[in-house]
Amino acid sequence: MPQPLASLSVRRTIGSLSVAAALLCVGGAAAKADQTVDVIIRGGTIYDGGEGKPFVGDVAIRGDQIVYVGKSGRHKAGKVIDAKGMIVAPGFIDPHTHADSFIRSPDKAVRVNAAWLNQGATTVMIGVDGSGTPDVAEDAGKLAASGIGTNIVPFVGFGPVRQRVLGQDARAPSPAELDRMKALVAKGMCEGAVGLSTGLFYAPQSFSITDEVVAVAREAARHGGVYDTHQRDESSYSIGLLGSVQEAIDIGRQAGMPVHFAHLKALGVDVHGQAGAVIDAIDAARKSGVDVTADQYPWLASGSSLDASLLPRWAVDGGGPALLKRLDDPATLERIRGEMQENLRRRGGASALLLIAQGFPWTGQTLEQVADTWKLDSRDAALRIIRQSIEAGEQKSGGTAVASFNMAQADVDLLMKQPWMVTSSDGSDGHPRMFATFPEKYVRYVRERKVIDLATFIRQSTGRTADIYKLDRRGYLRPGYFADILVFNPDQYAPRADYVRPRELSVGVSKLFVNGALAVDDGRTTGVAAGRALLRPRPAGCP
Repeated sequence: MPQPLASLSVRRTIGSLSVAAALLCVGGAAAKADQTVDVIIRGGTIYDGGEGKPFVGDVAIRGDQIVYVGKSGRHKAGKVIDAKGMIVAPGFIDPHTHADSFIRSPDKAVRVNAAWLNQGATTVMIGVDGSGTPDVAEDAGKLAASGIGTNIVPFVGFGPVRQRVLGQDARAPSPAELDRMKALVAKGMCEGAVGLSTGLFYAPQSFSITDEVVAVAREAARHGGVYDTHQRDESSYSIGLLGSVQEAIDIGRQAGMPVHFAHLKALGVDVHGQAGAVIDAIDAARKSGVDVTADQYPWLASGSSLDASLLPRWAVDGGGPALLKRLDDPATLERIRGEMQENLRRRGGASALLLIAQGFPWTGQTLEQVADTWKLDSRDAALRIIRQSIEAGEQKSGGTAVASFNMAQADVDLLMKQPWMVTSSDGSDGHPRMFATFPEKYVRYVRERKVIDLATFIRQSTGRTADIYKLDRRGYLRPGYFADILVFNPDQYAPRADYVRPRELSVGVSKLFVNGALAVDDGRTTGVAAGRALLRPRPAGCP
């Protein structure tokens, strides 16, 4: 069962003792011969999450921690798992997820979070794209107490911070309002957030200028946070992909904090082929002293909404009700339709937008197909869907969700090979990445196309991610670390979800331990909800 938040400080207090005890086991030497443990995972090929070479050996678990990793050990155990022919690795860490429909479900069976567990993921980041509540402790406490299957790591989000102070308005904050925003960020950081997330592409965050973001980010930096961003422009909507990359780097440099690009990509026909220039900019920033990293999902289709993909930002100033008023004005409507045409072109046309919101008449059809059925221009079909969603109150539940086929394979491949890249799902309802990202990357990019090797795949899914966010004793198979452990069959580990059936569970995970508890056994979730809220220790300077 998940531990209450009150126990987090206890675990931190004993952390140094655990690490000290672990030193007795470093290098694969057992602390005592024939010691008794709860579980031994025996004879698997071990990838420990680091840079070292894999080896065949054993991993031993006692309670919620790893007590032994080595080539052989003399242990007695209540349970011995024969892992011969299997890969044994740290549980995967997903740094960018939209897992709310699972972890916030009223159904405890859903909160187990099978979509991620069956991929081998034991930890997920929440509050991404600037969506994280400033009420970090309250939210994390409720989630942990309800029983969740995966660990969660929260961000404080620029979106809720800005909305609490400025609502949906397209304007700059006054000095007093900016102070309130900074105080909300400080609150979230002091309550355990790993950093500040932004989604500068999305209204109302898109209404902010760079200096406003820097001022707020400095507050997170002061408390040791990471700047994690869905950058302002991944395409050619406003300042362009390269201009947006530079803006994010500048925010990190001026705020004095690490920068992490969420789901880094070159989105749309205007920027295909620019991955090399993006890499050059990031490498230059790293050489200059800015700690810059990124995550990426292995799909050629992004996930978004019709309104975010096609509507000009000025049209959504003030939110849904204001948009409806603009659509009712003939002159304003024509202006919106004109700008939508250019946005459609950027996205590759109406045939490249697959409507993936579940349970709607248009589900599973492209925008082009829906427009043909309704005998409408594609822009008018999109506006009809957007209008119906707003009027029905369904906008927040994803009524306008789309998979947008807008990336070039060569760009995805090149970005994947970078030493500062890690794996993320950006998992959202209706897109197969929610159920299949890690196995998709393994099958398509490791086994079939050989873009990266297995060791890189595991490193990008475990230790490197833990390092970026400084997660306490996660991401590695080491004595004294928490027992988040994945055992998978390298011949069977594979995705089953696709764009037509996006909610099919992945296969090939033999065993998965979350904090020492068996969460997946022989490919089936056990129903055990052993996830915890992984809050950062209270930073210095907090009240």
